[in-house]
Amino acid sequence: MQNSGRVKVLALIAVVFGAMTIFSGGRALFGDEQARAAVGNAVPFVLWFNFCAGFAYILTGIGLWRKRQWAKQASIAIAGGTALIGIAFAVHVFQGAAYEPRTAVALLLRLSFWTVTAYLSSAVAPARPHSSGT
Repeated sequence: MQNSGRVKVLALIAVVFGAMTIFSGGRALFGDEQARAAVGNAVPFVLWFNFCAGFAYILTGIGLWRKRQWAKQASIAIAGGTALIGIAFAVHVFQGAAYEPRTAVALLLRLSFWTVTAYLSSAVAPARPHSSGT
């Protein structure tokens, strides 16, 4: 599969991943007591970042599908933001604060996905506007 095909697959995954992130983050942030209790020792700044990033995942996935130049930069920004949150999370953990181990796994998964997506999307030519044949 060429990079263009891979990017289309990653774009679809990004949209689905974004929707799932918004749904699960929304339940954890705005759900009832039982939903909030299910997340355990969630780290609030990570939870908020992931929830907000879910919207960026969807928009970026659509942009990648449509081969928009800005989507490449958005992929890089999402990967960079996730890396920064990962560093802040590591500081949080090393300070002895409460956390869920699955948060580290989820951050690593997100960082890996967006790093690969940013790398592959940089090799895809942006869509060109159609000329009128002049």
